[in-house]
Amino acid sequence: MTMTLPAPEAPTAERTGSDFAQLSRRINAAGLMRRRPGYYVIRFALTGAVFIGGWVAFAMLGNTWWQLLTAVFLAIVSAQVAFLGHDLAHRQVIRSRSTSERVGWFTGNLANGMGYGWWNDKHNRHHANPNHEDLDPDVAGGQLFVWSKRQARIAQGIDRFFGKYQAELFFPILTLEGLNLNVSGIKSVLKPGLKNRGMEALFLAVHWAAYLSAVFLVLSPGKAVVFILVHKAAWGVYMGSVFAPNHKGMPTFVGETELDFLRKQVLTSRNVKGGWFTDFALGGLNYQIEHHLFPAMPSVHLKYAQPIVEEFCDEKGIPYHATGLIQSWREALGELHAHGEPLRNPQPAEAH
Repeated sequence: MTMTLPAPEAPTAERTGSDFAQLSRRINAAGLMRRRPGYYVIRFALTGAVFIGGWVAFAMLGNTWWQLLTAVFLAIVSAQVAFLGHDLAHRQVIRSRSTSERVGWFTGNLANGMGYGWWNDKHNRHHANPNHEDLDPDVAGGQLFVWSKRQARIAQGIDRFFGKYQAELFFPILTLEGLNLNVSGIKSVLKPGLKNRGMEALFLAVHWAAYLSAVFLVLSPGKAVVFILVHKAAWGVYMGSVFAPNHKGMPTFVGETELDFLRKQVLTSRNVKGGWFTDFALGGLNYQIEHHLFPAMPSVHLKYAQPIVEEFCDEKGIPYHATGLIQSWREALGELHAHGEPLRNPQPAEAH
């Protein structure tokens, strides 16, 4: 669903963000914005140990097709490393931007072959204008998928084909998302303009030299190629399954919007309900509404912020959407199917 809203009147200082200021006071009073260095030290240590242990197990297992199970396991661990990179990008872990960037080169470029600087810039633009078809790179046109009926009507080339069947093709296409992240990282260091381009390129080069050497030294060429494909496909599906339910199928916007920060973030986000396993598997991003409102909040605090935010939205009459994981995928795929309707059933142009 796409909303085109009129340009807002010049807001007064009192009105701008006033509801959000009230909510922020409640969140701060609960102590939920405080740093959690001990938690992150333990989480980084455990995740790093499992990551290294996975590759040690890979080396010890040797040249066997059982390594495909190792590929899936390492894909899951790679996603957990990426979640730490996400928290670094929002300075949940370390207050210093420069230090967060340096550590991010290890979680992004070195561990996963994913360009930290490129992804961070893209993700910040998404946070500033979630689900805005002109300003959010995650729902911009030309990405095979159409995120609204408006985009379907103006789709060109290959986007028209994929847009027709995008609900059915969504998860199969996610098998390519891991490779897409890797290729995008490489492309980001091949052209000028990226901050710390030299260091990012160095960390990416070390990653690919180590990754390809390990895989092809342990496995025969055929098994090595299949291992890489399974590893990247599983990583892509996992990452996409975590990030897609957060916003896909929620309202999108074009043009100017009169929504304030609070409503813009809440109305475009979907929470995924569940217990401790859901929190772990989704890296805390299942509390997407709270994360978008308070991106610097340590992810471990989001579950405590959730009832505060939901209660506040209820007081203000702001729709707050939360559902289970399977239902979140159903909703996202249902909206994708609806958005492709103009491509499946084009209306004839009116005679003039």
